[in-house]
Amino acid sequence: MHTRILGTLSALIVAASAATAQTPNAGPGGGGFGQRRLQRLLQGITLTAEQQAKVDSIAARYRAQMPPFTPGTPPDSATREKIRQLMGNEDEEIRTLLTPDQRNVFDENVTQMRNRMMQMQRGPGAR
Repeated sequence: MHTRILGTLSALIVAASAATAQTPNAGPGGGGFGQRRLQRLLQGITLTAEQQAKVDSIAARYRAQMPPFTPGTPPDSATREKIRQLMGNEDEEIRTLLTPDQRNVFDENVTQMRNRMMQMQRGPGAR
């Protein structure tokens, strides 16, 4: 189930990332959007120092693989697919570091983020 949730979330984030990227390399794995995304996924989870170091390492590795964005230009389909795949892989790798209780919170954060993204796609006032 978590793979389906992460896949859906990744697809939604790819679509939203094109609209939110303001500078080159500030896409999903970049300093801005990528950092906020990771903070939301880990909200309510207290990582150990070891877990935090591993998460930081994973995030840096995936950030380096993210294709650059040109401000105001949405990524093409191949770029979106690459981003979606990288984010899904990053999420899965981070999830494996978590304890079962932390995974429950992580999965709930994924669900909440997915719901927010779906609401954004529907537009303001939509229910």
